[in-house]
Amino acid sequence: MKKNAIGALVGGIILFMWQFLSFGPLGIHNSQMMYTPQQDQILESLESAGLTEGEYFLPRAPMGATSEDQQALFEQRGGKPWAQISYREKLNFSQGSNMFRGLIIDILSVFLLIWILSNVSVPSMLTSIKVSVAIGLIGYFTINYLDSIWFETSSIPNLVDAIVQWGLCGVWLGWWMNRAS
Repeated sequence: MKKNAIGALVGGIILFMWQFLSFGPLGIHNSQMMYTPQQDQILESLESAGLTEGEYFLPRAPMGATSEDQQALFEQRGGKPWAQISYREKLNFSQGSNMFRGLIIDILSVFLLIWILSNVSVPSMLTSIKVSVAIGLIGYFTINYLDSIWFETSSIPNLVDAIVQWGLCGVWLGWWMNRAS
């Protein structure tokens, strides 16, 4: 159990560090968080519209709308601009809690990966890497890529993350799990 805990802790730190680099200094996700010089006007408009915190897809028919109302919306708005909005009432620059939660999730994820790899008789380095990357790709395909299909977004930064961070974790676990106890 101690070996698995150490493996999960170091693997979680590897994931966490990659995520820091990917979203920060390497700028891999910059295309998913673009700047607009109209940001002040847009934010003022959203605030004055009286939105409550939440996730919005525009345009959308109200809940309970008839199929005729939905069809009219499609005809009226088809081919015109649309948007997804994630609206929060207060910007919080304090990331300590978020970073802690992220690290805990990374460690838990690697612990689950160790559990999977432990069910392989003796996972070789190559098996460890392949299984790790496969798990990263499963997450990417069923979450990020699927969202990119429906919401017409780029998920390439998430694909890079899935391959690199889980590949690095696989290298670590391939070495760690096969060293003499």
